[in-house]
Amino acid sequence: MTNELGDIGFGYRPRAAYACDPGNSRGRLFDEVESPTRTPFQRDRDRIIHSTAFRRLKHKTQVFIAHEGDHYRTRLTHSIEVAQIARALARALRGDEDLAEAVALVHDFGHTPFGHTGEDALNEKMVTWGGFDHNAQSLRIVTRLEARYAEFDGLNLTWETLEGLVKHNGPLTDANGKGLKGPVPQAIRDYSQLHDLELDRFAGIEAQCAAIADDIAYNTHDIDDGLRAGLLTLDMLETVSLPGTILKGVRARYPSLDAVRTGHELMRRQITAMVEDVIKSTTANLDRIRPRSADAVRAAGETMVVFSAEMAALEKELKAFLYKHLYRHTEVMRVRADAEQIVKNLFDAYFADPRAMPDGWREGLDRADDRIKARSVADFLAGMTDTYALKEHRRLFDHTPELG
Repeated sequence: MTNELGDIGFGYRPRAAYACDPGNSRGRLFDEVESPTRTPFQRDRDRIIHSTAFRRLKHKTQVFIAHEGDHYRTRLTHSIEVAQIARALARALRGDEDLAEAVALVHDFGHTPFGHTGEDALNEKMVTWGGFDHNAQSLRIVTRLEARYAEFDGLNLTWETLEGLVKHNGPLTDANGKGLKGPVPQAIRDYSQLHDLELDRFAGIEAQCAAIADDIAYNTHDIDDGLRAGLLTLDMLETVSLPGTILKGVRARYPSLDAVRTGHELMRRQITAMVEDVIKSTTANLDRIRPRSADAVRAAGETMVVFSAEMAALEKELKAFLYKHLYRHTEVMRVRADAEQIVKNLFDAYFADPRAMPDGWREGLDRADDRIKARSVADFLAGMTDTYALKEHRRLFDHTPELG
């Protein structure tokens, strides 16, 4: 890119032929004059970071309710960790690092308070009106709900970032438009009618980097949080192949190392092992398929950024362990039950009387049909942090469960 500032290289550096090229972006829904100092994908990344939805992630639960301790991960810290890993993968594979980072930073925007518990509760309440899906909610936020710019709603992100947001886990439909895992959320279908996201094709290499970076991050850092909470122990991890093998090596080299540092050594080595495995297996896929453009990646018919078969089996075993001993732990499930009730109570209260919602949310809902009213309530609830949801529940109800 050459401009009045000279050919300094603001992100327009050499990439692989199969990478998404910001100089050839498919553009934004609303045309804008391009920046002389940033690529379109850098602008997307910056808009995401400066958004209200991004700031709210700091008080949204990952696994443990935020107020249980300052050192547990939240959606914000998790998103930053995912972005770091996604950039490392994109750099190694010669993709566009800024696009990979943007997709990683935005991927959790649509999560409700109290993690997947809140999503399950809100989906149950919304079942009559199309349900609730955090991925579709992320798209609603960045295309409609963020109110920052004079000329458009949302953030007006590039096609490539929105494609990555919606399809980072793979295509949503077959070639005939039929949903591969059930009906495609209406918000995604509606936007794709305006700005075709090609829901039957795979996302670009950068979005695939962000998707597997998410797996690497939570498979590792949830162990760290579980150890901190006392729900997991190093001895328990010895029984799981991937962390167990790494622990054996750490203890052999540092036999006198304390448990906390041993845990941190495990974390960093596990991330390294998983990242290096992805780079090796993806490189083999690229050599086999030889895509010559970003569109060739989308048309490849398979996810290219993957674990090896051996690492995939190890990761599956680790996930099963975490579900059994962490995500489904008695204490975690007890808190989840209380959090679920809070979300359901709030939905019922706002739906029954939209005047309970603040200005900017309740206007016109007394005359709206139930579908519009329910979706507005879901938008408001999904945007809440854990702390705000608790505050609202205390305002509206005589008794609020103590989470934690």
